[in-house]
Amino acid sequence: MTGHFSFSFAGDDIEDDGHSAPPPPPVVVPTPAASSSTNAFPVQGKPLLPPVYYDLDHMISRLPSKIAYGVLDIELANGRRVQIPRRELWDVRVQLMAEEEEHDGDSEAAPGLGEHDVKTGIYEGGFKSWESSVDLVKVLDSEQVAQALSRGPYASVELGCGTALPSLALFQWALAERLSGENAPLVLTLADYNPTVLELVTLPNFLLAWALQQRGKNDVLEDAFSMEGELELTLDVVQAFRHALTSNHIELSFLSGAWSPDFVDLLYRTSITPLAAPDTSTLIMGAETIYSPFALESFATTLLSVLERERQEHAAGSATALIAAKRLYFGVGGSLDDFVDKMKGLGAAVETVYEETEGVRRGVVKCLLP
Repeated sequence: MTGHFSFSFAGDDIEDDGHSAPPPPPVVVPTPAASSSTNAFPVQGKPLLPPVYYDLDHMISRLPSKIAYGVLDIELANGRRVQIPRRELWDVRVQLMAEEEEHDGDSEAAPGLGEHDVKTGIYEGGFKSWESSVDLVKVLDSEQVAQALSRGPYASVELGCGTALPSLALFQWALAERLSGENAPLVLTLADYNPTVLELVTLPNFLLAWALQQRGKNDVLEDAFSMEGELELTLDVVQAFRHALTSNHIELSFLSGAWSPDFVDLLYRTSITPLAAPDTSTLIMGAETIYSPFALESFATTLLSVLERERQEHAAGSATALIAAKRLYFGVGGSLDDFVDKMKGLGAAVETVYEETEGVRRGVVKCLLP
């Protein structure tokens, strides 16, 4: 298997033909040292990123002064729709070029902004919005997940989140449902191999989702939307965003690094710990995370570990995984059928809940521990 490749799927709508731009120097939040005994994407001679946790304060400190955005319109069942904002990729390039100049051009080319969809062990596709992420949003709607968000303590973990379309849909639905101060806590964990993806697109998309939903209802946003397709991130806007999270009992947390036992340990030390209630409901999500045999093996093992930890930590709750993928990743060896077989072999119950037969064949499966 080569170190990098392009899927060249129709509908990969976030990449353009511009030149790649360098990233800022990495910011690492100190955490206990991670073992490399189990790697997510083993590439000989290349060390993988250890798991690192980032709190909201750190992530907010990395935000730019403004964000340019577009809106993805997704059709749901019965003619309903959900509109999910995403930061424009060209705007990410502008930020990176500005930071390169600030650091005298002393950085490497930004992974994910060049010609390859994936560079194994370096960049895992997070700047793109993949078709299976849209499929997952549709399944979240059909499974009526929004209605469960306020019934009791709830956690969602999106593995390989990238632009985080499924988590953004949950976030928007939760904000719409939470009309009083009596809401149960909701923790949304966003995990991506690359910390730059979390900083440059994941958190900005959450700010956009909140701001667009509150536009016309919150005075601090009036001037912030002075230009069409652009949001200014003033101090007042950021403080209002923080207040919205706190008042709605919503917590955002972020993890980067390779899938491994250390990743799972860090997840439970940091992100899900606020939900100590034994009746917590947990949803684990992933889209386009099994594109190769290496990725499939590591993802399946990590997913099973999370499901097992949920059974231990929240014995009176429930844990469900919804995984979306293409039926076959041509040329790289991953397939949804192989993933289903792997999970069944590990003892999980697996059910197909969505199939797309037009164009590139895709599916969504639900995984549970029996």
